[in-house]
Amino acid sequence: MPHTLTDEEAARRLRHLPGWSRAGEAIVASIAAPDLPAAIRIVAAAADLAERMSRRPDIDLRRRATHRLLTTPDAGDLTQLDIELAQSRTGGLRPAHARLLDESSAC
Repeated sequence: MPHTLTDEEAARRLRHLPGWSRAGEAIVASIAAPDLPAAIRIVAAAADLAERMSRRPDIDLRRRATHRLLTTPDAGDLTQLDIELAQSRTGGLRPAHARLLDESSAC
């Protein structure tokens, strides 16, 4: 079973994940792309990475924005595995022309 993060551990790790925030037992982020085909490529890349990491994120595609929710249902809360997947996505799979959205942004 993966390590479940305490609220303090989660907050500390989220400080190093721009664009990600806590939402109950999960972390969430939204990424805007310049157009729908680019948004679909972002979703496909995220799905490929999640599959390699044996993770199953919730990914929602709306117009040209993708919204991601990461949690570990088996653990009943946020785990280190969720943070690692968020770090991987933020660190390399986002094309240069896409941008992280903050909670007040809309696409």
